[in-house]
Amino acid sequence: MLELRAQIDALDQRLIEMLARRAAYIDRAAELKPAEGLAARIDARVEQVVANARRNADAAGLDPDFAETIWRQMIDWSIAREERVLGPSQHD
Repeated sequence: MLELRAQIDALDQRLIEMLARRAAYIDRAAELKPAEGLAARIDARVEQVVANARRNADAAGLDPDFAETIWRQMIDWSIAREERVLGPSQHD
């Protein structure tokens, strides 16, 4: 059991590292969006990302509803992060 827990802890660390990398990409997007006239939230992109997450989860044997819940939370956090730079979004 100890070895299994150690493996889970190692995966958790990798997940944190990947989330930090994703946050850095979000910060870069917030820098680039004004030049392209883009808002923090682009509804079509949100739905595309969620659909990708659901499809990838299903292919990996993970419950797509679970993946969608996580991704929507992550997207909401990311949009709030961008809005601190760009200002509130107008939903498209």
